[in-house]
Amino acid sequence: MTGQDFSKVQLNILRIGDSMKRILLPPSKIGIIGGGQLGRMFALEAKRMGYIVYVLDPKENSPAGQVSDEQIVSGFDDFGALLELARKTDVITYEFEHINAEHLTKLKNMGYKIYPSPETLIKIQNKYIQKKHLIKFNLPVPRFERIESYYDLVSKADDFKFPFMIKFAKGGYDGKGNIKIENHEDILNLKNLKFEEEIFMEEFVDFRNEISIIVCKNEQGEFKNYRAFENVHEDNILRITKCPARIGEEVEKKAVSIANKVVESFCDFGVFCVEMFVDKYDEILINEIAPRPHNSGHLTIEACFTSQFENHLRSITNLPLGSTELIKNAIMINILGDKKIDGKYTIENLGEILKMDGVFFHFYGKSFVDKKKKVGHITIIDDDETRLEAKKNYIINNLKIGEFYE
Repeated sequence: MTGQDFSKVQLNILRIGDSMKRILLPPSKIGIIGGGQLGRMFALEAKRMGYIVYVLDPKENSPAGQVSDEQIVSGFDDFGALLELARKTDVITYEFEHINAEHLTKLKNMGYKIYPSPETLIKIQNKYIQKKHLIKFNLPVPRFERIESYYDLVSKADDFKFPFMIKFAKGGYDGKGNIKIENHEDILNLKNLKFEEEIFMEEFVDFRNEISIIVCKNEQGEFKNYRAFENVHEDNILRITKCPARIGEEVEKKAVSIANKVVESFCDFGVFCVEMFVDKYDEILINEIAPRPHNSGHLTIEACFTSQFENHLRSITNLPLGSTELIKNAIMINILGDKKIDGKYTIENLGEILKMDGVFFHFYGKSFVDKKKKVGHITIIDDDETRLEAKKNYIINNLKIGEFYE
């Protein structure tokens, strides 16, 4: 089959001015690579709007598969399975970056629609290439240097003041693939590092705030962004997100401008999350980019007129983007595993927590939990800052993961 064999694709045409814009209207078919919680929340929005959803994931009964029309159970590196997903759907997207971009490029060359594009994914998958791309467009990033060997590291370390970061260009997430170097002794411990893999060193940013800006763009060139999210991590895993971020109006405007320029630089469509550091001088440096909905944007489901997931759907189907206005101030708390439990688990004290107004519980349907595994989240919305913080503190102190007894 070639990319021209699209007899089953229902492409609806809308005339805007003198140009023709292709819009995928429901019940068109949406393909999602990845069956985790991001795919689940995206699938729920797509089903609400009348789309047919197919998911590809190696784990049977995945969180996204549970709420979709069909799940293809296969590995992400299986080109045959990816081709099956492409043949069954009108457009493909993905919920995480660690997939075979070369396979997606081949599918795109066959004529299948994939957003964001494989070309963008290739640039973002490799953090070193991602940084080089941003530099090309004069976007602010921490200083970084490629290192080829242990001796290269030793020689370049003198040009970087301690502490600094060692980062693997590929495969890292939730802090994996990052090593903080505090002193020369730490460097000695890196003699056996696999330098044949792409590794680079990066300036350590003594930040005041970690923030993220989520930007939406469709094929019509329409841009929208959400307010800045302020993020708090524990052991490099996102624990709490607050919106609006406590960074001041001018800093937020600057962050939004930078994020929009980042998305413009890729000439692509979909939802993008730009993670940034704000230092004590209110200078902004880009940390990473995610070409998809992001954990920090979960609170948009209840706190904004249009969630990041609906706007991602609108972006890749070329529908007009929905309002990103913040309805009420919000805090999102990730529910993370804190101990090993064999078998089923549950969320303890949920009844007491849900007695509070403006509290929304999301459970991802994962069959097991281990340390720091994301199994759900809670969003709190409230215009009163004191009440918002009090609810957050109560939830953090009382919500626990426990054994489930039938």
